[in-house]
Amino acid sequence: MIREAEINRKTKETDIYLKIVIDGRGNSNINTGIGFLDHMLALFSKHGLFELEINARGDLNVGAHHTVEDIGIVLGQAIKDALGDKKSIKRYGTAYVPMDEALAMVSLDLGGRPFLVFEAQFTNDRIGEMETELVEEFFRAVTVNAGLNLHIKVFYGNNNHHIIEATFKAFARALDEATRIDERIEGVMSTKGIL
Repeated sequence: MIREAEINRKTKETDIYLKIVIDGRGNSNINTGIGFLDHMLALFSKHGLFELEINARGDLNVGAHHTVEDIGIVLGQAIKDALGDKKSIKRYGTAYVPMDEALAMVSLDLGGRPFLVFEAQFTNDRIGEMETELVEEFFRAVTVNAGLNLHIKVFYGNNNHHIIEATFKAFARALDEATRIDERIEGVMSTKGIL
């Protein structure tokens, strides 16, 4: 069974097509209109070994906020849809990723209870066309729509690009771990019997 999802979402602010294959090889084709976000999503695809295709158009004339948040919404929905009943997945994942002077940790649970803890500080307002504050908004949107409990902590770092890149790579690796099938798990990894 191929674990994949394809979503089209169109609003007055954005028009987004996204396809994800959970069990992939890390190939991507991404065009969001925001160069830095394209870079981060390509890293997410590569380091999580997800196949990821995104084509997004948004009202970038008013800023990147709507586009970044809505891509987070659609990515979260796609992750949830692709995992289906979550049978035999490991459920939890944690990854530490260094990027030069920066170190980020992401720990997550696919248990269906959305909650975001985001501990990262930035010294610049933006990188390219994207405000750094939108990183948290992106992960909040993913969290709520995928049903993730997501903890992000940047221990240290000076370069904002490195901090954000380490965070996206750690998210990818933690999600890859959590979505892996473990044949020893009968049903779902919960004493409740559902996730």
